[in-house]
Amino acid sequence: MSAQSFGCDFGTSSIKIYSKESDTIYCEKNMVAIEEKKGMIAYGDEAFEMHEKAPSNIEVLYPMSFGTVASITYMQEFLKAFLETHTKGSLKGAEFVVALPTDVQDRVFSTLIQGTGLKSKNIQMIDKPVAAGLGLGLDVTQSQGIMIVDVGADTTEISILSLGGTVTSKLIKNGGNKIDEAIANAIRREYGYFIGNKTAEILKNELGYQPGDTTSKREICGRNMALGLPALLEITADFVANAIAENLKSIVDAIKVILERTPPELGVDIIRNGIFLTGGVANLKGLDKLIADATNIKVNLVDKPEECVARGLERVIKEKEFKNLTFVTKEQNYN
Repeated sequence: MSAQSFGCDFGTSSIKIYSKESDTIYCEKNMVAIEEKKGMIAYGDEAFEMHEKAPSNIEVLYPMSFGTVASITYMQEFLKAFLETHTKGSLKGAEFVVALPTDVQDRVFSTLIQGTGLKSKNIQMIDKPVAAGLGLGLDVTQSQGIMIVDVGADTTEISILSLGGTVTSKLIKNGGNKIDEAIANAIRREYGYFIGNKTAEILKNELGYQPGDTTSKREICGRNMALGLPALLEITADFVANAIAENLKSIVDAIKVILERTPPELGVDIIRNGIFLTGGVANLKGLDKLIADATNIKVNLVDKPEECVARGLERVIKEKEFKNLTFVTKEQNYN
């Protein structure tokens, strides 16, 4: 591949891009800040800092939703600015490898990249679960069953891989954002306090799923809805666990469905090697134990699971033996 080669994982909550030139994975929040009459004024982590704090003339939004592009214009502006910031020299003729989620049309991302005006040389796709498997350091081309559960912001993708492809998969619209929403709703019902998404995310990340744990606590600031005033509130890990239990149950149930559909020959491999947990929500305290207890299969959690797909894209770019795992869309028209 050319010197300017990029591996792109377009997540709803964050965007991860591997750059061959710098041999680095760049990760930023996938958000843009749009000001009336001016257009995009900030993106990434800078836009995230404005979230829930911006005045009415500035809209802070996610250009991705449920694994696909919600606003192609803003996503194109973000991508172009992001690459120009992290790249030296010209981007003309750059090559891209994009991780394609289950049930998302490949031409969405080729149209996205072509519309940036970067005059890309080549755009290749690879199934996102396959990229995740490579990022885990596994040889996905072998005739063995590999189960990957990728828990992202908007979706959870459950896949069985073998011989470089996806044998069976299931994508459910449940992930970190719905978990945050469940926490915020529970606090509003129980205490009459309103909290923002950022605060709910903090509770999720710090307390996780630890049912029965009333010792671990986190003090937060919310708005007392009866008084209309800001006030402090202490939340226990047990409260958070009860709030998110139904969301996690739907993920576990989907995992069981896929296991039931898995051919016995591949099921033996999964029992032997375990389930691999990836995605940003994989770090949720107690999630790995919950899945292991429900399936009687060990769960493998790696360091920085949110970067697994990007690391897999890095391997595709660097290692020629995995090039045959990629494909191109029929509608590409390079400039």
